[in-house]
Amino acid sequence: MRLPTTLLCLTLSILPTARAVFADDAYHVDYHHKLLGIPQPHTTFFHRPRPLDKASLLFTLSDLGVIGALNPGTSEVVWRQSIGQDGFNASFLRPVEGEGKIVSAIGSRVDAWDATSGKEIWGTNFAGSVKDLEVVELAAGAKGHKDVLVLFDEDGRSNVRKLAGASGNVVWEYKDSSVDVPLQVSTDVRNVYLISLHGAWGGYNLKVTVLDSFSGLKTNEYTLSAKSDVHSAEDVLLVGANSAAPIVAWTDKAFKNLKVNILGKPGEQSLPLKELDGAITKVTLHAPHLVQSQPHFLVHSKSSSSNRADVYHINLANGSIKQAYELPKLPGAGAISTASQDANVYFTRFTEDEIILLSSSSHGILGKWPITVARDHGDLIHGVSEVVKKSADSYAVRSAIVTKNEDWVLFRNGGTAWSRLEGLSGAVAAEWAEIPESESLAKTLEAEAHSNPLSAYIHRVNRHINDMQYLPAYLQSLPKRLLNSILPIEIGATKPGLLARDTFGFNKLIVVATQRGRLYALDAGNQGRLVWSRQAHVVHSGKKWDVRGLWVDNAKDRTTIRGNDGDYLVVRTTTGETIELPESASLSPTTSTVVVDSEFGQWLLPVGLDGKLDDVPSARAPKDIIVVQSTNGEIKGLKYEISADKAHPVVQWTFQPSSGQRVISAVSRPAHDPVASIGRVLWDRNVLYKYLNPNLILVTAVSDKASSASFYLLDSVSGDILYTSSHEGVDTTQPIASALTENWFTYSLWGDVLSATSSLPGSKGYQLVVSELFESAFPNDRGPLGTADNSSSLEPSEVPNAEPTVPHVITQSFITPELISKMSVTQTGQGITTRQLLCTLSSSNAIIGIPQTILNPRRPVGRDPTNPELEEGLFKYQPVIDIDPKLVLTHEREVIGIKNVITSPALLESTSLLFAYGIDIFGTRVAPSAAFDILGKGFNKLSLVATVLALGVGVAILAPMTRRKQINLRWMT
Repeated sequence: MRLPTTLLCLTLSILPTARAVFADDAYHVDYHHKLLGIPQPHTTFFHRPRPLDKASLLFTLSDLGVIGALNPGTSEVVWRQSIGQDGFNASFLRPVEGEGKIVSAIGSRVDAWDATSGKEIWGTNFAGSVKDLEVVELAAGAKGHKDVLVLFDEDGRSNVRKLAGASGNVVWEYKDSSVDVPLQVSTDVRNVYLISLHGAWGGYNLKVTVLDSFSGLKTNEYTLSAKSDVHSAEDVLLVGANSAAPIVAWTDKAFKNLKVNILGKPGEQSLPLKELDGAITKVTLHAPHLVQSQPHFLVHSKSSSSNRADVYHINLANGSIKQAYELPKLPGAGAISTASQDANVYFTRFTEDEIILLSSSSHGILGKWPITVARDHGDLIHGVSEVVKKSADSYAVRSAIVTKNEDWVLFRNGGTAWSRLEGLSGAVAAEWAEIPESESLAKTLEAEAHSNPLSAYIHRVNRHINDMQYLPAYLQSLPKRLLNSILPIEIGATKPGLLARDTFGFNKLIVVATQRGRLYALDAGNQGRLVWSRQAHVVHSGKKWDVRGLWVDNAKDRTTIRGNDGDYLVVRTTTGETIELPESASLSPTTSTVVVDSEFGQWLLPVGLDGKLDDVPSARAPKDIIVVQSTNGEIKGLKYEISADKAHPVVQWTFQPSSGQRVISAVSRPAHDPVASIGRVLWDRNVLYKYLNPNLILVTAVSDKASSASFYLLDSVSGDILYTSSHEGVDTTQPIASALTENWFTYSLWGDVLSATSSLPGSKGYQLVVSELFESAFPNDRGPLGTADNSSSLEPSEVPNAEPTVPHVITQSFITPELISKMSVTQTGQGITTRQLLCTLSSSNAIIGIPQTILNPRRPVGRDPTNPELEEGLFKYQPVIDIDPKLVLTHEREVIGIKNVITSPALLESTSLLFAYGIDIFGTRVAPSAAFDILGKGFNKLSLVATVLALGVGVAILAPMTRRKQINLRWMT
């Protein structure tokens, strides 16, 4: 007896200890694209954050107003700061050599940042808008902090301020009394040069005002004749700064000559531009920005098919400019970057297939490396480089290049070190898409369904016989599938690049549209991996792609995108290939879109200016009422009426908010909003029936003058007002978010306590208000329509002109620690799982999920809950919702610039998929009621199987012994 027992105990002891059933899936099921935006050529550079550091960081100020420092070796973001999301304001970023800080300017603000940590050293706001920013170099042998020069445009006049490098205080300022257009500011050790456009629109001369660097007094002024060549600020190619010989350069209208003026010396010199294969389309200048660098610069000329360059030297003694050498003509657009090391100046040339390193002093090639890329990034547009001299004739170069496909790629001696999807930043619209099933199988099943039973049976037998060829591969995969189902880790996961549905519905696509006109498709089941990307819309400089609608038709594998200008595009969801592209002449402006259902099927209906709807073919006539908003703040409900082969919209009802108010938003229930229970079960098994109206819309209107906000709950079929609430002392300049789902809605705002109020004391701060709708205030009562077999929003009662049936509303308010900028609600397949309110916190750059149980307005106030209330899951009301770390779905990550959060149900009822987009991209899975229908990663399946096997072995050993003992006992008796 002892041997089997000892064997069983030994077997159980060697099994691994069971792990937690629901392990924390943070950083496993979620993904985060930590983005900056597209780097700008004049605000991107390599810089050593500390004077004694040997390693450099890669700094940039993107087109989205995000300052970031990257580790060039790993592409990881060391730190970043969002200082403005306009994207149209001029922005500047400059390194302060030898001081471990950088200086930025955007809008009307100037800041100094610690280059290592990203902490702000000082920041100051000024009147006007920044036009240029430069760092003033110290004279030879001088010590102290380097000051900063900032050029402002104040009411059309130039204002130059010199700020103290240590504090940001104004040292001196120079105000130009003329109405010349401020352009740029430059400096050398002795002087400050203010360059402005002198004249009228359509033709300008360049005026150079020379200021004393120490006092700010004007010492000289001269004008350069350029009226026939310079028509805007963009026509001035370069205003050099901080070099030994700063220059200003522009070309003539025909791109035949380059005109250069050495600042401080009146008169310009003309340099010829050699012709290319075609007409020159663009000329750029590259020059060093260090005062100790040699006064050399490069002129890069481009045509539609080729490019070439010339290197020039400036003679400091007599001010002459001479060509040193030229770079040969090569096919493609090409790109060139400049790097300085002490007095040496290096130019790095990027061609279609190689990287070439040259010195500015001579034409000899210092290094040449072939370009190797992992995937097609498109043409190289612009970049920055860092050159290291390893020995007398050996160099290493790494270059961060922005490509045509809006990727940021770092090349190290020609090889691709890393690439970042910076074009994915600035997302303005996104939508979930299902991965389609096998098209051949779907067509086969459809053919079998439409044939007679005998032929369908024969066809199916033949298909199964044909599928036998896949049997060996299936049998070969069985061991791997068995191990995957037992081991806690996954062996042989889905191959990258392979789109396939999974058992739990986690593998889905997200189609994302950005403000720069690009489309991306991401794989949500594979850490947000890029599936495809393409340019969908041409966006001109200073403009954004304002996407008004993005809709995915999963049945047809199509995605439709509509823009503000009336442009639209239909692409294949899985590949991105174009299916339909309209002619430009047929486009009309679009203010919004709506997915409608018709006899033709579902399609995306555009809404024109002032809420106008166009006539449509009768087959495409929407079945439901369409709610639109006009420019005067009026909300209208329109119904399409069919006349012959056309259908035209007819106004059914209108809604106008109170006088002086303007409508800022209107939300409806999500398209997928299932209800698992029509009532809320009380402790005594009675039921409060929910008010479940699929036609509800929540309208938010504000009055800036009265500092008030009103919320109207409307029936979209009849236009009746079912409920309204108002708040005074509201800061209407801050975002007011709202959400509507099932039988409850919520909104958030900033509320203040008014001194003249005579009601109960209010709360000052960020308020979150939740209202739940019921058919009646009494349990088991269905309200006025309780006995009716059916009901109508248009005729709620048999009594003519009767008042609408309004719900019973229970409301409660909470205080949140910070602003909620966006709201959405989780979605599950059947609606059984408790919903979770998803809130975007813009101050802490986080997304939190607040369970519905916390927001329950029926929680007892001012007392502990009774036992029956505890049975219902109610607990004592607390006015403040603290941000519990367990509520933070983004964990320690900072997600900046989030525009919206969209959700989608998985096949598992417990799980909802979440996707947030804006500057950053973030996705995760949410289980509001815990993962009750799936085992967590921490569940040790191997231990379970081994335990069962060990018990089986023990039973097999003990069974005959027990049987023998029973037989012996019978013989003995």
